[in-house]
Amino acid sequence: MSKFCVSATWDDAPHLSASVKAELLSGIPPYQRDARTKGVPQLGSGAIYPVAETDIVVDDFEIPVYWPRAYGMDVGWNKTAAIWGARDNQSGVIYFYSEHYRGQAEPIVHVEAFKARGVWIPGAIDPASVGSSQVDGKQLLSIYRKLGLDLTTAANAVEAGIYETWMALSGGRLKVFKSCRAWINEFRTYQRDQNGKIIDDHKYHLMASTRYFMMSGRGIMKTRPVAPDTQQRFITPGQYNGNWMG
Repeated sequence: MSKFCVSATWDDAPHLSASVKAELLSGIPPYQRDARTKGVPQLGSGAIYPVAETDIVVDDFEIPVYWPRAYGMDVGWNKTAAIWGARDNQSGVIYFYSEHYRGQAEPIVHVEAFKARGVWIPGAIDPASVGSSQVDGKQLLSIYRKLGLDLTTAANAVEAGIYETWMALSGGRLKVFKSCRAWINEFRTYQRDQNGKIIDDHKYHLMASTRYFMMSGRGIMKTRPVAPDTQQRFITPGQYNGNWMG
């Protein structure tokens, strides 16, 4: 017997008036509002990041060239993932604007995808990569560096990383592009059990990448190098960090 799921929003319920919706909404916790009103799958009290999706997901836009960037990277044979962040220095808000999410591929395959986003962008990588043996017992960190990535090992304090991420999300200092679908899907189901343990933590590769970014990536963010004679076409005074190309 086949099964299927149909999502429904409040707009599909004509008997709910605007006043009734407003009254119901006032009694729903923020982290449950998307699920109750739009049919978006969302966790209850076990959600690690009980933040309404509508508060953090934004439409994609072109990242200004003078915004500093970095990424967090989680490695493995079953899945290698990364999330790229850019910071608006005027507001202090960081935007996750691109993601990598691929399994069962050699390091060179992942590296080409990373270089396509900017080989100059530094990354904070899973510290387990120092001793990982994905290929012939060699260290993944060494392999990725030799292939041209600018990487530093990230601090892997799980609870501290979750706290930093939670504070940034709830405080409006971390936003996510709508196109980062894999990140959003992990965010929706990232939860703890009744004993406070993260459920199936090994499968949340982009959530791990997020922790690495928040703990170590923010401190290594760089602005895209540009040639001196193109300075005025891309930046305004005081917005560049001095990393010229050449």
